[in-house]
Amino acid sequence: MPSQLVPPAVEFRTSFLDAMAEFRAEGRGGSEDDSVIGEELRDLAHAWSTPEGFAGYVRELRGQAAEDWPRRAGYVPCTTLWWVDSGEYVGRLAIRHRLTDRLRRAGGHIGYDVRASARRRGHGTAMLRAAVPVVHALGIDPALLTVDRTNIASRTVIERVGGILDDGDTTKLRYWLPTSPVTPGP
Repeated sequence: MPSQLVPPAVEFRTSFLDAMAEFRAEGRGGSEDDSVIGEELRDLAHAWSTPEGFAGYVRELRGQAAEDWPRRAGYVPCTTLWWVDSGEYVGRLAIRHRLTDRLRRAGGHIGYDVRASARRRGHGTAMLRAAVPVVHALGIDPALLTVDRTNIASRTVIERVGGILDDGDTTKLRYWLPTSPVTPGP
């Protein structure tokens, strides 16, 4: 099976858990980690320990795309897709359907992570590129991505896919990624 974006599914539980162990091993999940993975490692890892708990987690992720899905205050509908290579979970991509003031500062429309053992192989670039038509279909054009100034790898991924540097504050850079298909000129 070639690499592809897929909706979260219980069939990837084992490789998902392996990936989360890799994130934890690199220090993710501590109280200072305000990323989605950090929060999930702190708050949801216990649920992943059983097949039933993991199935509930998958249902929750898939449900979050619906406008009427119950969510915490300040959160927006979000489509989560998993990047799978040869049947194994490699990473995740979250597409937030609209921006809040908080997401304009940090987070943007799209966030993504690639497990440590799969980095530097082009998965981030391929995953983001594959997401562009999905983002466009959600009516988002252009999409905002924010990145820490020090995260050279992520900056490179965004630029390779066509992200245009806008501006940033002292810690975050802002990129706008066009999602409309490019029409060839005359």
